[in-house]
Amino acid sequence: MKRFIVGMLAFIGAMSVLFVVGLIGLMVLASASGPTVPSNIVLELDLDRPLPEHVSGDSLASAFGEDPPTVRDVVDALEKAGQDPRVKSLVARIENPGSPAAAQELRDAVKAFRATGKKAVAYTDTFGADNTTIAYYVASAFDEIYIQPSGDLSITGLAFETPFARDAFEKLGVKPRFHKRAEYKNAINTYTEQGYNAPHREATERFTQSLFGQVVRGIAEDRGLTEDAVRALIDKAPLFGPEAVEAKLLDGLRYRDEVLGELKKEAGDGAELLYVHKYLERAGRPHVSGDTIALVYGVGGVTRGKSQSNPLSSEEAMGADSVAAALRKAAEDSRVKAILFRVDSPGGSYVASDTVRREVQRAREAGKPVIVTMGTYAASGGYFVAMDADRIVAQPGTITGSIGVYDGKFVTEGFWEKLGVNFDTVAAGKNATMNGSDADYTPEQEARAEAAVERIYADFTKRAAAGRKMPLEKLQEVAKGRAWTGEDALAHGLVDALGGYPKALALAKELAKLPADARVRVEEYPRRKRGSEVLSELLGQTGDNSEDDAASVSALAPWAPLMEATRGVYMLGARLGVFERQRGALYAPMPEPSW
Repeated sequence: MKRFIVGMLAFIGAMSVLFVVGLIGLMVLASASGPTVPSNIVLELDLDRPLPEHVSGDSLASAFGEDPPTVRDVVDALEKAGQDPRVKSLVARIENPGSPAAAQELRDAVKAFRATGKKAVAYTDTFGADNTTIAYYVASAFDEIYIQPSGDLSITGLAFETPFARDAFEKLGVKPRFHKRAEYKNAINTYTEQGYNAPHREATERFTQSLFGQVVRGIAEDRGLTEDAVRALIDKAPLFGPEAVEAKLLDGLRYRDEVLGELKKEAGDGAELLYVHKYLERAGRPHVSGDTIALVYGVGGVTRGKSQSNPLSSEEAMGADSVAAALRKAAEDSRVKAILFRVDSPGGSYVASDTVRREVQRAREAGKPVIVTMGTYAASGGYFVAMDADRIVAQPGTITGSIGVYDGKFVTEGFWEKLGVNFDTVAAGKNATMNGSDADYTPEQEARAEAAVERIYADFTKRAAAGRKMPLEKLQEVAKGRAWTGEDALAHGLVDALGGYPKALALAKELAKLPADARVRVEEYPRRKRGSEVLSELLGQTGDNSEDDAASVSALAPWAPLMEATRGVYMLGARLGVFERQRGALYAPMPEPSW
């Protein structure tokens, strides 16, 4: 009996191994052939949530679970589709396209697609859920816009709401003790004020009006209306569906099946729907041959050390060591003619920002032009890393500049006293407790803290003036910690052009002395890791992304299809990506928007 049980177990084990091997074999065959692009398609884009700027290849989420399409993915897919005769049209369901800058990047891509002679149609069940002004702003770039008969159009404008908690901290016995340069550096006002002070209100009102003007102009141009008419309609909103059609903001009231059915009919017999990200996977990206243009991402709050990502929220931290290494590798690669540096960051550590800025400078000194393309944010530390580039490109709605600094701490002695808790300290060194939260600054420490932010601000403005090739006095007038829209930043000389990836690529060709119509290969540095490499590192093997670890890759390559088959198994367990506190914070958060 014992021998029988052992034999049965051995048989079951062998069959399990054969099953896995067979499954892998089938998946390898399937992946080798791969799905193809149908001969007659209508592209479908679902903007139900904001597109991430970048998806890190270093997280375990890249090995398990399908990555969401990024802003660049959609831009590249629409560029490719515009020249593909198999693609007849585009239909997009627009719910939440994200920030104004992301909306403008999408609008540009849709308009470029339409310029090839292909039709683009936007629809949703309703633009009446909350404030959908930015969602409609994206939709207005399409040939036609539809909502279903029960829908509304709630384009009520733009609003920014900022919480202020000075009195709450006082009641808790917590004393915010911060120092800043200069008067428009509003990041700390949430802690130190109970409402907008004059500079904070001035900057926020100007920012809001600049964005609002961009939205009104875009809608007016695309819908064939005057700006005054659009402003009047916004003031009248929310609008019922029939009212929006009568006002020429919508082309009709239709259900999803009616919109899709009409587009498929126009496309011809056998027309199929294909999601944009699936099309990109099958058709491939544009710009895959010719001279090499490197693409380096700097996304998230700027921190010292390596870049990090949160697989649960898709948030990233721009690790100075990782981004600097990518810039170095691109600069040292003889194939690379120019570097595109995509920056989407509200700021962070002064020291970390300077680490990245230095590599931008060194790349230029090595003869590699650096062109920065800005996403939602390029402010404070996000601007610091960009200011030494040859050219800076921003969207009109990019949060830009905020050339300033703050530093400080929360003194919690009163809070703990209310709870009956006392912290006793033993220290060696007069200023050993300077950054501790149990006691306020001494007069000497206060003076030193003020001197620190003054030093950083002087360095920031001096370097920004040199990078932008403008007199220091002129730079100082538009600094003061003030955040501008990209549109205003262009007027003040903080950026060189408005646009997104295509504009930055055109400038890269120009500075690399390549013809405007030259074919180029856009290559991401560092290259994205395959799932097998991510798992390899998890299992303890080497795998620095700056070098190809051929042995570990080849050893695990047969298991890559099995890893793909287990997508979705990954759930929790990765670090939550809490950013470390940095002294000398170059940071420019904006109030919570409503649009």
